[in-house]
Amino acid sequence: MLTGYRLMWMMVMFDLPVVEEAERKAATRFRKSLLDQGFEMAQFSVYLRHCTGPEQAETLTKRVQGELPEGGKVDILYFTDKQYERIATFVGRKRAGTRQNPDQFNLF
Repeated sequence: MLTGYRLMWMMVMFDLPVVEEAERKAATRFRKSLLDQGFEMAQFSVYLRHCTGPEQAETLTKRVQGELPEGGKVDILYFTDKQYERIATFVGRKRAGTRQNPDQFNLF
């Protein structure tokens, strides 16, 4: 059964080198691969994706690992849908509204 405690979010955060042209191209390829896998950009180097559970999150982790460029640092965080609802977001000094979870799942 899918509940707010089983449904998960993945957050991919990264700091990649972009000094050389080849590094910039590799970083751009990595960002595009995240978008192609259904992640959405939260900030320039922070991407999020909703998952149906730990199994899907592990599958996506392996896919992300396969796309990693040389150098840099990538962290992947996992948290439940219930934890996601409690994220406090500020734009400037104003608190933004509560986060909206997806109404439906994308099936691939």
